[in-house]
Amino acid sequence: MDTRMKTNFENLESKDKNEQYIAYTNIMEATKEKVDWAYVVWNQLKEDLTHSDNHKRSRAGQFLAQLAISDPEKRMLTDFPTLWKVTKDERFVTARHTLQSIWRVALAGPEQKQLVLNHLEDRFRKCTEEKNYTLIRFDIVQGLRYLYDETKDEEVKNLALVLVESEEDSKYKKKYAGVWKNV
Repeated sequence: MDTRMKTNFENLESKDKNEQYIAYTNIMEATKEKVDWAYVVWNQLKEDLTHSDNHKRSRAGQFLAQLAISDPEKRMLTDFPTLWKVTKDERFVTARHTLQSIWRVALAGPEQKQLVLNHLEDRFRKCTEEKNYTLIRFDIVQGLRYLYDETKDEEVKNLALVLVESEEDSKYKKKYAGVWKNV
């Protein structure tokens, strides 16, 4: 890990909110591509998924989802349950940030893709008892769209359209279908 990236991780702890935000943005941008330093921070991020500070949990969830493409050892297959748990965090904003990023795990390979698709489908079908379930469903449909846009994988598109079609409330069915316009 170069000194610039190391500084970004250090600046996540800064008292200056602007410095924290710049560091967060730099890390998110860097992890859109494969990096060779994923395992330098992996264990700490995994620990942070259960940290008492919801900001740390949120960042750790987002960073690990992004780092899945830089995981040749396939640690994510073992660590995914801990990451997934953050999508149901007690703080809804933390849960939502992680859920909005989780689709990126599917970019790491076929096993990771199947793991993500299975979890997203199950969550979509069972989340009606959760608070804000329509937002959860929207985030799932949007995440599937992002995954499709990256991969052009028809399996992803078909799953999303089946889930949208299963929505019984016409208002939300229309909203979710809107994510898939122009495909």
